[in-house]
Amino acid sequence: MAVRHRLIRKSPREVWAVLADGTRYADWVVGTASSYPVRGQWPQVHAAIAYEVRVGFYGFTNETVVRACDEGRELELEAKAGPLGTARIAIELRPWGEDTLVVIDEHPLRGVGGTLHNVGVEALIQLRHRTMLKRLADVCEHGRGRPEPVRAEPKPA
Repeated sequence: MAVRHRLIRKSPREVWAVLADGTRYADWVVGTASSYPVRGQWPQVHAAIAYEVRVGFYGFTNETVVRACDEGRELELEAKAGPLGTARIAIELRPWGEDTLVVIDEHPLRGVGGTLHNVGVEALIQLRHRTMLKRLADVCEHGRGRPEPVRAEPKPA
């Protein structure tokens, strides 16, 4: 199982606020270009967001569903990856003084991903988690995220 943790220098309430905003999913989840609600009220159980993954000129949309939620403490998601199957992603927030220890535990759940799961895949998931936790820390600690699209003003004729 790919388990990784990071200390984020914000309170659990502040970290939860980012996790509880489904539109911010793409700000911290590696490989995700955008996200938007499709069902229910995120992060309530059975709520879902769609997310887009872009690889070069290609893009595909999938869905992440909330499977369990203990508000302010734990969020368990099932991320769908089309023909690759699904993954269970559990995110736990632990108060650590004035900060938050965030623990992510992910493993393949269904489909080809589970069948092909091995030490090499586990190493890739660990690298992904390192980047994902850094992004989450940047969003929480510094308000960083994906910039809003820049709209060019028309030039006068």
